[in-house]
Amino acid sequence: MSFDLGLPLSPEEELMWQERALCAQTDPEAFFPEKGGSTREAKRVCLTCDVRGECLDYALAHDERFGIWGGLSERERRKLKKRA
Repeated sequence: MSFDLGLPLSPEEELMWQERALCAQTDPEAFFPEKGGSTREAKRVCLTCDVRGECLDYALAHDERFGIWGGLSERERRKLKKRA
């Protein structure tokens, strides 16, 4: 059991979720398609991933500009940030 005490995480702790990410077990090229390429395969993997929320949080916090993170494309993440 873990408790969030509001303490800052070390860089290693911040990235621990990546070890459990389904994308780490699949073709990385699916998550970084060529411009105009399909994102469907990557988003399908994200739908069943246990760390989807952590992945999206990371992408938003680090202003990731490329690829599918947490099931969203860069354009979708931009829209999400604008609404926040």
